[in-house]
Amino acid sequence: MLLWVVVGAALLLSLLLPFVLKPILQKLGVLDVPNERSSHTSVVIRGVGITVAIGIFVGLSLSILTGLVPVDRSIVLIILAIVSAAALLGWIEDYRGLSIRSRALVQLAIGAIGTAALAWTTEQSFWWIPVGALAVAAYVNAANFMDGINGISGFHGVLVGVFYSVAGAMVGQFWLTVAGLVVAAAFAGFLPWNLGRGFVFLGDVGSYLLGASIAGMAVAGLLAGVYLEYLFSPVLIYLADTFITFLRRVRAGERWYASHREHVYQRLTDVGLSHVQAALVVTVSSALVGVAGFVLATAPPPLAIACSLFAASVVALYIYSPRILGGRRTAQVVVR
Repeated sequence: MLLWVVVGAALLLSLLLPFVLKPILQKLGVLDVPNERSSHTSVVIRGVGITVAIGIFVGLSLSILTGLVPVDRSIVLIILAIVSAAALLGWIEDYRGLSIRSRALVQLAIGAIGTAALAWTTEQSFWWIPVGALAVAAYVNAANFMDGINGISGFHGVLVGVFYSVAGAMVGQFWLTVAGLVVAAAFAGFLPWNLGRGFVFLGDVGSYLLGASIAGMAVAGLLAGVYLEYLFSPVLIYLADTFITFLRRVRAGERWYASHREHVYQRLTDVGLSHVQAALVVTVSSALVGVAGFVLATAPPPLAIACSLFAASVVALYIYSPRILGGRRTAQVVVR
């Protein structure tokens, strides 16, 4: 019962606080003005990810203060610190702006300090610190790059949160079950605001929050002995989209960090899918790869090979989906 009180608090705060926050952000001028590289055409309030951050902060804090998490409360506290620091950095970027170098250094510092604390708590080697620092910084940026259409980040937060909560239950890490459900609930509360009429954006505060929440749980889970497949598979589509786009832009001699519309999910909207449809393609693909990864973790060799091939096929199909759908659309136009 207490678990659902904690999860419900995260959901309700994320769902209701935008009523209070929207006019404040509008007065402060925290707005997203569309340009030629945007996937929207009107000025939109951004920064509403603050409400998701409050939902996660309160949910994780309650899980500690109420004794819901009987052991490993220090892990939850460290994840809370990582998430809060990343969200604060994102808010500063939303409100005032920061140089790319400053953002990168702070992201790496958050990851390094957080991983050091987790390594100390779980009695793991401090050699994990550079790995954790890169993982947190990389996924914060991946989540930020992928936050370009309505629904995609909210769905991703719900999906990965649920997968991680199931992973925690399967390996006896209750802190991960609680943290995953809190993150899923908070992002679920944001979805109606992002998908409904008069929609709003997470902003950098929300996308940094998303990336840090997932990366923080993943690093903590890895150090606590959770199967790598459980942690890696639900985020593989996001990583593949980000990495392939990065390579494509570097090979073309373009600035990889500049705004663009070359991600797979963005090109899906260019070939006729709506924001929600494209976001669902990403989410369903992530879910399929996630299920394959969960089976792969403990499967015998023949089944493990089949799961690996299935996951690779889903990733490949996703990467080439804009070309496939674009070809069908062209063929239909020619036939007509």
